[in-house]
Amino acid sequence: VQLQASGGGLVQAGDSLGLSCAASRRTFSNWAMGWFRQAPGKEREFVAAISRRGDITYYSDSVKGRFTIARDNDKNTVYLQMNSLKPEDTALYYCAANLEPWATTHSGAYDYWGQGTQVTVSS
Repeated sequence: VQLQASGGGLVQAGDSLGLSCAASRRTFSNWAMGWFRQAPGKEREFVAAISRRGDITYYSDSVKGRFTIARDNDKNTVYLQMNSLKPEDTALYYCAANLEPWATTHSGAYDYWGQGTQVTVSS
């Protein structure tokens, strides 16, 4: 399984940015998906997760109300729409696949990880 994340970049505080993560397998629709991030000198942290059908989503408290996770199973792609970005959102963002169907916030439950895409928010 390969996960290809894209869409990162340099933006200003208050701007929006959309990330995408394309999966290489058509069995994508059977997996829950998640987004995590890691800032320099910090541990990787959970951002958002979505169930295989897209009917259940979870968000970290730090992004709730600003970020939206969505998926298109026909395109084998999961998205993360990020609005009202803050400098503290600066990190390397990873998508991950959980081969079970239910969404989870726990990184240990995810079986495959993408390479990461950098998001930098300037103040």
